Amino acid sequence: MVQQVSDLERIESLKAGSLGAIAFTGTYLIAMLINSFLIESDPLEILTVGLKVAIALLSGFLFSVTYRYIIRRDHNSHLKDGAVLAFGLVRGLVPVEMSANLINNLGQLSLLAVESILCFSIARFCLDLAFHRRWIKPFS
Repeated sequence: MVQQVSDLERIESLKAGSLGAIAFTGTYLIAMLINSFLIESDPLEILTVGLKVAIALLSGFLFSVTYRYIIRRDHNSHLKDGAVLAFGLVRGLVPVEMSANLINNLGQLSLLAVESILCFSIARFCLDLAFHRRWIKPFS
């Protein structure tokens, strides 16, 4: 039996996705600024920053909508942590596939994985707060 998703559920998912996208991207921008000082990189080009922000918004939105469906009304912390870890590792470890010299870039790759997990954790915290305060309803 296929369950139809109501328009109200879609609106709640849109609210969750929007909140998560803002929380994730805000955290990502702060991390990007810190990384630019630590790595001593050249000032980032506008196009590159714009693309990274767009990807961050999309990542935060997709995580948040999925997170809302994953947890439903469940209070299982392992499930919540697993969602953050899964999304964070997938996003953070993508550069491993693209790195020709893994050993020399291990520190930077680790930093990217930790950064992704942190961004998704902040988004999760904001969503859990919104669920607790009933600003957004969990999926039922």
